[in-house]
Amino acid sequence: MVSKKSGAGLAAALGAAVLLGGAGAGTAHAAPAGGGAALAKTDLAQALGGTTTGLGYGIAPLKDLRLDPWANSSADVLNNGATVQPEGSGLAPVGTDLLTGPLSAGGGPRDLPLIGGLLGALPG
Repeated sequence: MVSKKSGAGLAAALGAAVLLGGAGAGTAHAAPAGGGAALAKTDLAQALGGTTTGLGYGIAPLKDLRLDPWANSSADVLNNGATVQPEGSGLAPVGTDLLTGPLSAGGGPRDLPLIGGLLGALPG
């Protein structure tokens, strides 16, 4: 709405119309021969590189996320390991310390035995 006391609003509107009208009249171009706008071809290597870089920045903190909130404390329930020695079979003892040890020390998924190797294949 134009103010009746001042012509500043009218002058601004008139100036914008002159600028837009002048720019639109002098820049008419012919349409492409294909009949429409043409899209640029996507460079697959750059697209894959950008996706991998972005995914790496998103996944890297999750690899080091501390999974045991009570690690290195007296309330840590994963600090208690259990070991079973099979009788008469000559097999080595089987225990839970292999899995819970890295977690009770404050580690993340990267420190787990099998999952850590698989996470190494992901970027980040």
